[in-house]
Amino acid sequence: MIDFWIWFDTGFRHILDWNGYDHILYIIALCVLFSISEWKKLVILVTAFTIGHSLTLAFSVMNLFTIKQSYIEILIPLTIISTCVINIFFRNRSSNNEKSNDTKYRINYLLALIFGFIHGMGFSYLLRSLLGREENITLPLLSFNLGLELGQLIVVAFTLALSVFLVRFARIRKPDFVFFVSSAVFGISFLLFVQRLITL
Repeated sequence: MIDFWIWFDTGFRHILDWNGYDHILYIIALCVLFSISEWKKLVILVTAFTIGHSLTLAFSVMNLFTIKQSYIEILIPLTIISTCVINIFFRNRSSNNEKSNDTKYRINYLLALIFGFIHGMGFSYLLRSLLGREENITLPLLSFNLGLELGQLIVVAFTLALSVFLVRFARIRKPDFVFFVSSAVFGISFLLFVQRLITL
């Protein structure tokens, strides 16, 4: 049981560690388009991302396939940039426009699943280095992943709380909030992409 909490804490600290801020940026970009009333759809979206990175994390740690780490490090900021572009494109779509919303959700769900695969590879390099020669990886894999999920939910809750405060109480228009946050995250991610591309 002690081992479970050690690996859980490792995953939790990793997702909230500033050194892993690229993953935090992606979670913010992933949920900034949603309002508190759409929390069920957001849960499904985060679950799609979870499924993607959980599968890849498991496959990679078990050495079923590997991709050069430097390539993954370049792809991660591209996932964030793509999500920000989608956010900016859909920010002015009316919440009453059912057809528009369906398109928005379908695109986000699909990309969250695909991008989850990429982020899972990023997580796997840390976990594999920590596992070393440990033979039984089931418990570390499960508890590490659960710790990651709790950290992600904290980022989601913070982003939604900030959105509620600024939109309902500070009277900032939701499209403006989406545009500002997505543009800021886009800028940081683009610089991160350039830095990693230069050092490739």
